[in-house]
Amino acid sequence: MYQEHRNASFLLSTDPGKLDLDAIHAFLSNESYWAKGIPKAIMRRAIENSLCFGVYENRKQVGFARIITDHATFAYLCDVYILETHRGKGLAKWLMSAVMAHPTMQGLRRINLVTRDAHRLYKKFGFTELNNPDGYMELVRRDIYQKAL
Repeated sequence: MYQEHRNASFLLSTDPGKLDLDAIHAFLSNESYWAKGIPKAIMRRAIENSLCFGVYENRKQVGFARIITDHATFAYLCDVYILETHRGKGLAKWLMSAVMAHPTMQGLRRINLVTRDAHRLYKKFGFTELNNPDGYMELVRRDIYQKAL
């Protein structure tokens, strides 16, 4: 069952049928620092295998968030954005409230995210810096999308 919420002229929905892949891909591949150059086919596959939240104004996609999860113990929050033209309207807080209230997110032991510039937003929802960064490991392939072209 999909969730939908309204706020003035905006709709927030988890219905994957409402997602505008072209709009999401345009933002992430051109405007984001974390998915610059991501091929549309990879973005499509990522969306198909994730719990996604879309924010719309008059059916136009103006925001997005994606959750990668096992639905039991762990989730990774990523690809969160609100178009620059729609920032300052409380949409990011509204989106994050819906993400955190979603039934899939309840009872998880760990929810991770990585951000370079939105710490203030995520701290409002209980996120903190890593308690044990020495135990955190990663394999990063920063230019993987550029190499694929």
